[in-house]
Amino acid sequence: MSEFDPATGAGAVLLDDGSRLPFAPPAFAASGLRLLRVGQRVRLLRDAESQITRVTLVTMS
Repeated sequence: MSEFDPATGAGAVLLDDGSRLPFAPPAFAASGLRLLRVGQRVRLLRDAESQITRVTLVTMS
């Protein structure tokens, strides 16, 4: 996790290749989580258009 705004649910992840990938509040809301911490490893689920639809912790299914 690169950045996260708990007020809006928007954030961005830093991929292993160093690129930054933002996600929208609905992707975080779909996770069922209450917050994310900077530095936390996450899994990104995407739709057919490669839009992030859900952000989960690596330990979650």
